[in-house]
Amino acid sequence: MYLVYSILLVIAFVVLLPRFVYDAMTKGKYAASFRVRLGFLPEFNSNKKKVIWLHCVSVGETQAARPLVNALLTQFPDYALVISTTTITGQKIARELFAKDSALIFYFPFDFAFAVRRVLNRVNPSLVLVMETELWPRFLYECAEKKIPLAIVNGRLSEKSVRGYKLFKPFIKRVVNNLSLALMQTESDAKRMRKIGLSPEKISVTGNIKYDVEANESEKDLTEIFRIRFGFNDERLLIIAASMHAPEESFILEAFKTLSGKPRLLIAPRHPERFSEVANLIAASNFKWTRRTNPEKESDKTVDIILLDSIGELRAVYSLAQIVFVGGSLIKKGGHNVLEPTAVGICVITGANTFNFKAIVQDFLKADALVQMPQMNETETSNELAKTFQNLLSNGERRNELAKNAAEVFERNRGATEKTIGEIERLIQN
Repeated sequence: MYLVYSILLVIAFVVLLPRFVYDAMTKGKYAASFRVRLGFLPEFNSNKKKVIWLHCVSVGETQAARPLVNALLTQFPDYALVISTTTITGQKIARELFAKDSALIFYFPFDFAFAVRRVLNRVNPSLVLVMETELWPRFLYECAEKKIPLAIVNGRLSEKSVRGYKLFKPFIKRVVNNLSLALMQTESDAKRMRKIGLSPEKISVTGNIKYDVEANESEKDLTEIFRIRFGFNDERLLIIAASMHAPEESFILEAFKTLSGKPRLLIAPRHPERFSEVANLIAASNFKWTRRTNPEKESDKTVDIILLDSIGELRAVYSLAQIVFVGGSLIKKGGHNVLEPTAVGICVITGANTFNFKAIVQDFLKADALVQMPQMNETETSNELAKTFQNLLSNGERRNELAKNAAEVFERNRGATEKTIGEIERLIQN
């Protein structure tokens, strides 16, 4: 089966190669990382320490890893830490957050045997930790062959993923049992891991590390930069539309046109390659607006709309808002994580499509700590958004109630990092 997988991977790579080349030439994607993804890592110095390799996929996993990284450095001072990411944006954030704490930050290799072996030989990890659930068959197999303990941490697995994996269940069962341990966020995630064939004795529920993330000093400084530049204050309330996908910005802009009280709007697209597209949408709306990356002007303090066309700054802006709408949820993307805005005491709204974070959303809804819009068709969306925004803009008491309830949810769920470190310690000792 691994031979078949390798053949299919090569075919997919060849088919997609023109797209890689096009993106590299037109958008600068992949060009700088291609050699590293083939396994050619730069030299690094582990100071003769054993190595823990932490893999984060993208921005969300990288930012969520902060409490885990701090705990690893504290609990295992005799180990060096190396960190990999899959995406370019994740790489950028990792370099900003962990440059001082890690011996090497690099791109995760393509799942070819030669690339994976080359990286494992160079890094020579004593332990590999994979944030959330990214199951690369060859990588897991090669780690097992080299008897390198490999654990999923902060693991989650959606029903959609389970349905996909079940199409190849005999192969996936072999793949996942190369894991030494799977530390899952919820019992539902653990159940789904068992469904795809992972041995129950390898599964533990440790909670969600994202409940343990706190603002660092650099984020607090950045918050003040935003506050001063854009003149954010309580006189004009701020709505943030976070992690947006097309056509969600259009829905938000249409809703924004009808709101009374002159609120302001900050739009943060999920993917950087859409910044120009969204800028054109905003420009066509006839509102006064600016981009985060534009040169600073005095008029920034009075614009109606700000386009956050930067990477890794969204967390720092949340505390300046009164309402945050979390995107990917008005369309069938499955939503994005509501924890970051709720963590700073902000009233949060999401759409109906939140299957990627089903357990978290349900916990917040049960505690009356989140507003979730109903399922609706596109013609209803802007009107429903406008009604929801207007009700909350006009009712500060309700916003405060939602924020208070969210804080209580957070307090009940803290401690996943400590549980995770305990499981990792036992894995290392074995």
